Amino acid sequence: MKLTFLGATGTVTGSRYLVEHGRRRVLVDCGLFQGLKQLRLRNWAPLPVDPASIDAVVLTHAHIDHSGYLPRLVEQGFRGMIHATHATTQLCGLLLPDSGHLQEEEAAYANRHGTSKHQPALPLYTEARARATLPLFRSHRFDEMVEALPGLFVRFREAGHILGAASVHLQTEAGSILFSGDLGRSDDLLMKPPAPPEPADLVVVESTYGNRLHERSNPLTALAEIVNRTVARGGHVIVPAFAVGRAQLLLLALRRLKDAQQIPDVPVFLDSPMATDATALYRSHPGQHRLDEAGCADLWRGVRFVNSVEESRGLASLRYPAVIVSASGMATGGRVVHHIEAFAPLPANTLLFVGYQAMGTRGAALVAGARSVRMHGRWVPVRAEVASVEGLSSHADRDELLAWLGALPTPPRHVYVTHGEPESADSLRQAVQEQLKWPASVPEYQQSVDVAATEEERGAGSPRSAAKVADIA
Repeated sequence: MKLTFLGATGTVTGSRYLVEHGRRRVLVDCGLFQGLKQLRLRNWAPLPVDPASIDAVVLTHAHIDHSGYLPRLVEQGFRGMIHATHATTQLCGLLLPDSGHLQEEEAAYANRHGTSKHQPALPLYTEARARATLPLFRSHRFDEMVEALPGLFVRFREAGHILGAASVHLQTEAGSILFSGDLGRSDDLLMKPPAPPEPADLVVVESTYGNRLHERSNPLTALAEIVNRTVARGGHVIVPAFAVGRAQLLLLALRRLKDAQQIPDVPVFLDSPMATDATALYRSHPGQHRLDEAGCADLWRGVRFVNSVEESRGLASLRYPAVIVSASGMATGGRVVHHIEAFAPLPANTLLFVGYQAMGTRGAALVAGARSVRMHGRWVPVRAEVASVEGLSSHADRDELLAWLGALPTPPRHVYVTHGEPESADSLRQAVQEQLKWPASVPEYQQSVDVAATEEERGAGSPRSAAKVADIA
């Protein structure tokens, strides 16, 4: 069995891992690269392996950096099944068509206004292509053993993070690999903590926050302070938020602050039709989050849902304080870009970031203190306050990642640290080696490793095979 890292190396995006067993190939995650241009160009480049030769895809969860390349994969010849949890399948039914629609809109805008170097500007894929991908999905329950391919078994374990998010345990007679996926937090306001991991020969673990700890102070207090001082200035709070996960957490947090009279009853606009649809799914999956029926209702209570483009444009003329929650979370696209363009030049307003901002994104530039950002072919001045609340992140921090790894029943043969900027990944690698005393490394793009069972263990039928780790690339 061979594992090749086709993404999420040196970056938090583009999650793609190729597992080869005999003549079978399975791709674990199939995400888009985001952020720096040299990474985004990989979305347009040919996949290092022929998509038609891939027999199946297994998704850890629905976020676009884990699922967003699927329509492109299908367009290039993939015809296998896409295995995912029920909630991930439902969310991909929302996210993938929306991703295609946004790409079409952005290409059309660039062509109308001449803001692209490409003539004409084209979408990576269309909404129709994304919808054509959805019939390939096969849904599974958590903890169910799934034979994704002959002799290759998969089990999904709850990972927290967002609805449907899973760690993926992949097993063959040649060995086993555990993919953490994106791990949630132990004390998340909305989602339950990750389930304990299963033993495996190799572990591939994310490291988004591998070099830092989340603040232990109450994030709602920090959120209230930001809203209150913005309202006192007569301004608007613009929150770029992922449509699945962060948007719902923001609605819950704002509702609780209003009920506790810690912030005034200012209007809250959710300007993301996809986030609106995703919010409704929380009622369908009560076992995966902390909300009861009344808590699910709180996600909707008092929120003004913005659906049409005309309504969204109308928010720019608001003459009273408000909170606008809109996608995308890193300000790389979507309606929030237009809101930043409209509200960033005004010092009364606040741009509030509540999730991780990947290197090379507008969100990362703004959090780092940029006083202007390029949007739609022009530089937009940033005079608004820029704030962030890391305590509302949906990713486990360094200690939580180490605690999840430390819960493994037996030590793995090797830990591969991925899905993090270089400093974060290497910091977690060092912590694994020093604190857990396990061999660990940070793989490079297109690096391959072999996992092979010994003859003795194959004869004994042991679920724990020896792993022979050899760098090939």
